Amino acid sequence: MTVETNPLLTPSPLPYAVPDYGRIRAEHYLPAFRQGFDEQLAEIRRITMARSMPTFENTMEALERSGELLDRVAHAFYTVSSADATAEIQAIDEELAPLMAAHHDAILLNAALYWRISQLHAQLGVLPLEPEQRRLVERWHREMTLAGAALDDEAKVRLTDLNQRLSSLSATFEKNLLADTNELAVVFEDPAELDGLSAGELSAAARAAAERGLDGGYLIALPLFTGHPALAVLTNRESRRRIMEASRSRGSHGGEHDNRAVLSEIVALRAERAALLGYPTHAAAVTADETAGTPEAVERMLRDLAAPAARNAETERAALQQLIDETEDEPFPLEAHDWAYYTEKLRTARYDIDTAALRAWFEAERVLQDGVFAAAGRLYGLSFQERPDLPVYHPGARTFEVFQEDGSPLGLYVLDLYTRDSKRGGAWMNEIVSQSALRGTKPVVANNLNVARPADGEPTLLTLDEVNTLFHEFGHALHGLFSDVTYPHFSGTEVFRDFVEFPSQVNEMWMLWPDIVGAYARHHATGEPLPSDVIARLQATETFNQGFETSEYLAAAWLDQALHALRAGMRIDDVAAFEANALVDIGLADPAVPTRYSSAYFAHIFAGGYSAGYYSYIWSEVLDADTVEWFRENGGLTRANGERFRRRLLAVGGSQDPLEAYRGFRGRDAEIAPLLKRRGLDV
Repeated sequence: MTVETNPLLTPSPLPYAVPDYGRIRAEHYLPAFRQGFDEQLAEIRRITMARSMPTFENTMEALERSGELLDRVAHAFYTVSSADATAEIQAIDEELAPLMAAHHDAILLNAALYWRISQLHAQLGVLPLEPEQRRLVERWHREMTLAGAALDDEAKVRLTDLNQRLSSLSATFEKNLLADTNELAVVFEDPAELDGLSAGELSAAARAAAERGLDGGYLIALPLFTGHPALAVLTNRESRRRIMEASRSRGSHGGEHDNRAVLSEIVALRAERAALLGYPTHAAAVTADETAGTPEAVERMLRDLAAPAARNAETERAALQQLIDETEDEPFPLEAHDWAYYTEKLRTARYDIDTAALRAWFEAERVLQDGVFAAAGRLYGLSFQERPDLPVYHPGARTFEVFQEDGSPLGLYVLDLYTRDSKRGGAWMNEIVSQSALRGTKPVVANNLNVARPADGEPTLLTLDEVNTLFHEFGHALHGLFSDVTYPHFSGTEVFRDFVEFPSQVNEMWMLWPDIVGAYARHHATGEPLPSDVIARLQATETFNQGFETSEYLAAAWLDQALHALRAGMRIDDVAAFEANALVDIGLADPAVPTRYSSAYFAHIFAGGYSAGYYSYIWSEVLDADTVEWFRENGGLTRANGERFRRRLLAVGGSQDPLEAYRGFRGRDAEIAPLLKRRGLDV
C-alpha cells in the first residue's frame, strides 16, 4: 500500500492528530505495522552505527524520536482491537502479537544500543542533564537490563522465542474469553424469571436478545468479573444461580474456548523467562521494577489484610444467613449467588437504602456532564465541548474537546459507554495519541465501559457501581490528559504498574462529594434531587460489605501471586486444584465468597499488563486513601488543591520516581491507617 491508499502511513491531518477512522479499514493495519517496524529499526541502526561517542542527543533523544509511525499505528489499532474486535480485527491481532513481541525484543535486546545507553548511564554523575533527561537514561538502562540486554546471544534467541510465544498465547486467551463470554450469556424466555430488574434493564435484555436473533427472549450478558449486577436484584434464586454458574465456567468447561491449557503454558513460559533473566520467579522479575520491590513485600501486605477481611466476611455471612432464616419460608444455606441479593436486603434494612432504586437518579448523561465533568471543572478548571465532527472507531463512541481554564485546548476525551459483543469486558482507559513535547503531540484518551444499552427512547440509568466506575476511569483519563512531559517514554500513565491506579482511585472520591452528587443525582423523570439524607446514608455505608469485597479482591490478587511464584520447570496440571490450594493458603477459601477473577477468565493477568501485578489496586489504594484525607484536611474540592495534585502528581507521568513525587505532594510518605479505616479493617 502507498501513502495515497493507506491513511495510517502519514500523520493524521485532523485536530490533535486523531486517527481518521472514517478512512481506515482493517486491511490497512498490517501493512502499516510492517512499515512502522522497518522504519523504527532503521532509525535504531542509525543510532547504533554513529561513529561519534554517545551523547544524550545522538542516543537518548534520537531513540525517543524513533518509532513515530509505529506508535501512531499501534495506538489506533489497539484502541479498536479492545473495543470493536470483529473477526477480521481478531485475526490481525493474533498475527500481529508475535511480530510486536519480536520488534520490541529487537530494540530492548540490541547490544549496540545497550552499550551506548550504558556509557551514558555510567556518566550520570557528571553529565549536565535536566532531571527528566537523567531519569530517561536511568529508565532505559534499567528496562533494557531487566529485559535481558546483557544476556549472551544464545540466551537472547531463547528469550525472543519465549516472548513471541507468550504474546501469541495472550492473544489466544483474550480471543477465547471474548468468545466464551458471548456464548455463555444467559438467555431467559419468561420475563418472570427476571423479576427484580427495572423496566429499563428488562428492555436492555430484550434488545440484547433481539440483536442476536432471539426475538421474544431476554439475554443477560456477562461482565468480566465473577459476579453480576443483576444478582443484587433478581428475586428468582434459580436465575441467580444460572448467571453465577455461567460466569464462573468461562474458559474452563471444555470445548474450543477453554483457557486452562493456554494459561498453564503462559505461567510455565513466564517462569522459564524469569529464570533466564536471573530471577527465581516471574513475580520477582515483575516486582523488581515496581514500587513494591519484591514479591515478599506484596505477600506481607496481602496476608496482613486477608485475615481481618476474612473475619469481617464471616461476620457478614452470619448476618445474611440470619436474614435468610428469618425471612424465607424454606430457609437454605447461603451460597455465592445469594450474597449480593441478601446484602442489598440487609443494606435496605440497616440503612434504608435500596441501591437498585437509586438508578432512577443516575441518568448517564447527567452523571457525565454534571458529575464527572463538573468535578473536573471545579478542581482543575476544565471545560468540555462535544465534537461530533471528528471520526470515531465505532458509532457508539463520543468525542469531547477539553479546554483549560484560560480557554486553551488541552486534548480530546473519547467515551465509549455501551457494551457490545465485539468489546472486551470490564472498563479501561487507553491513549489514542500520547502527549509529548518532543514530538509536539497533545493527548487523546479514551474511556470504555460496558453499560447495557436500553431500548430506543429510554434513558440510560447507571448502577451505583457504574457511576463509581465512570469516575474511576475518568481519573485515568485525567492522568493522560494532564501529562506534561518532553519524552514519550514518560507520557501519561507510563508509570509503575502498582502506582497507575492511584490517580483513578482518588477521582472516585468526588462521586459522593456533597455539591457534586447534589448536582448530578437527579431523578430522570422529575428532576428531583436525591435526598440529602439518602446521600448521608450512602456515605455511612462505606464499610458495609467490605469483608466480602476485600476478600474477593485479595483472593484474586493472591491467586495472581501464587500463579507467578512457580519456578522454571514447574507446571499446573489441574487449574481448579491449584486455585483451591492457593486460597486455602491465604485463608480465603470460602465458597460463598469466590475470587473476583478465576484463572480461566483473569484477563488482567493473562491478556493485560497486570501479571504478578493485580495487587497494585490495593497497593495504590494506600496512597489513594491517604490523599483523600489530605483533600479533606485542606478544604476538599478547590482549585488550589486540584492544581497541586495536578502539577505534582498527574502532570509528571513517569518522569519522576512516583514515591518521591508523592512525598513532594503530601510532605511525607503515605500512611496505611486511612485505608484500614475505609475498609473496616482497623477493628
